[in-house]
Amino acid sequence: MARKTTLQADAEQIKDQVFSELQALIEESEKLLRDSAALVGEDAETLRAQVGLKLKQARETVGSVRSKAQPVIDATQNYMGGHPWQTVAISAGFGLLVGLLLGRRS
Repeated sequence: MARKTTLQADAEQIKDQVFSELQALIEESEKLLRDSAALVGEDAETLRAQVGLKLKQARETVGSVRSKAQPVIDATQNYMGGHPWQTVAISAGFGLLVGLLLGRRS
């Protein structure tokens, strides 16, 4: 049970980090787009360099998150491989629940 709780906490931490990094990337991109409206020449080169740097940082973040998420993915695959019928039952129950909730909305 402790292993499951640790995995859930790790998954939540990774998800929060990804969302915060994506939000920061979006905000920086919007700022750069606003600032680039009237730029030409050297200013445009500076802007391109800034965008390149931000994209490099985004790639590094994705790589970092991917490496942090790998143990969670492996644990999920191991569980699913070791407990196929439980996985099917949980998936079917989740599908039924979603179906019932969507059916109530209509």
